[in-house]
Amino acid sequence: MLSLSAYKRDPSALINIHAIYSYPARNLSMSKLFSLCLLLSIFFIAHSTVPPSSTFQYVNEGEFGYYSSEYAPDYRPLPQFTSPFQLMFYNTTPNAYTLALLMGTRRSESTRRWVWEANRGNPVRENATLTFGKDGNLVLADADGRVAWQTNTANKGVAGFEVLPNGNMVLHDSKGNFIWQSFDSPTDTLLVGQSLRVGGATRLVSRASQKENSDGPYSLVMESKRLVMYYKSPNSPKKYFYYTFGTRQDRLQNVTLNCNPDSYDNSASEVTLDLSSGGWSVYARPKFNATLSLLRIGIDGNLRIYSYNNKVDYMAWDVSFNLFSRDGFPESECQLPERCGKFGLCEDSQCVACPLPSGLLGWSKNCEPAKPPACGSKDFYYYKLEGVDHSMSKYASGSVAVKEDDCGKKCSSDCKCMGYFYNKETSKCTIAYDLQTLTKVSNSTHVGYIKAPKR
Repeated sequence: MLSLSAYKRDPSALINIHAIYSYPARNLSMSKLFSLCLLLSIFFIAHSTVPPSSTFQYVNEGEFGYYSSEYAPDYRPLPQFTSPFQLMFYNTTPNAYTLALLMGTRRSESTRRWVWEANRGNPVRENATLTFGKDGNLVLADADGRVAWQTNTANKGVAGFEVLPNGNMVLHDSKGNFIWQSFDSPTDTLLVGQSLRVGGATRLVSRASQKENSDGPYSLVMESKRLVMYYKSPNSPKKYFYYTFGTRQDRLQNVTLNCNPDSYDNSASEVTLDLSSGGWSVYARPKFNATLSLLRIGIDGNLRIYSYNNKVDYMAWDVSFNLFSRDGFPESECQLPERCGKFGLCEDSQCVACPLPSGLLGWSKNCEPAKPPACGSKDFYYYKLEGVDHSMSKYASGSVAVKEDDCGKKCSSDCKCMGYFYNKETSKCTIAYDLQTLTKVSNSTHVGYIKAPKR
């Protein structure tokens, strides 16, 4: 247990240890000896260092890679990899780099996908460094020395760094125990074996856009008894949920993405998002060994499972699950808040009309609601749409029954309100600060009132 190298690192340790062992043995009880051994074990583990051959420092400089990857970025591969995963610096806007893990092989003509990011929303520049020092800390620093991200594992017994075959990037001690792992800090993606859990990460957050690598408006959140999908619209004072997976009787401790062989077909797989309370909330069945699968909340707010077949050279990705789908199962694309952009009427997963005061016009991406008057002005009116729901209406819960007139008054008294939606059967009132996608429904008791300026 004792080591001369430990003495060289900390001379005071030699004095302290010598003093302890010089103490008459007869005065040490067995319990004290046990405590001493335990303390010494902790001391030497905590003060172990990474072997010089395992330390590294990489500078973000040099030529870019030229193989295809999603978001069409510039990227620089680093030596750390275990196929099909490789650590990279990448950017989608000039001189704003993210340290990330890429999934896919160069021989494949299929787009490779980013499955983990260290510093989303806090980019570094050219000549930034990634350093794994002898103290066991992994540090991403900008060119000026500013620390953008780190594992906070200095002097915690780290002995090595590794990218595992399942995509988990780990710092481990001399016995192989994980001191830190990337699986504990997901961004928008879960890999097979990765979890959301109590006491750790409880959410996935979408990317803002193809170009902007910051947190987007969508999130998948594990709450105490349910999984919920939230959206924060540009003008809404708070986020709202646009999909729920149903409330469980028992508290959720974790949800985990798993992959198992299909019980009826050995050539197929079952990919599931399993709940600690029993059952699953997401299910996919790729027709190949889909151990290399991922669950992602996308830029558009959809939840998908992508499965990677590393046995083929092209078309390696299979989108094996869409929560919001064209056929409406499990849910229609019309339920996605931004499906029709800033404004549009959606039916059968298609944007079918631009519902303006003058009537239902042909929809295009330029469709926008009429701009309401400035705050304090009463120079507005409402035009009515029958058989429509707002994206926040369907899964809203806990709303107190409200009269239709009172719902209108609530919107009229709030200058930021763009319109209100009312269910005459349930007396449920929804105040909308952003209109975006409205869903056409067959029930005419679902009505919407859109605020417009008087001419």
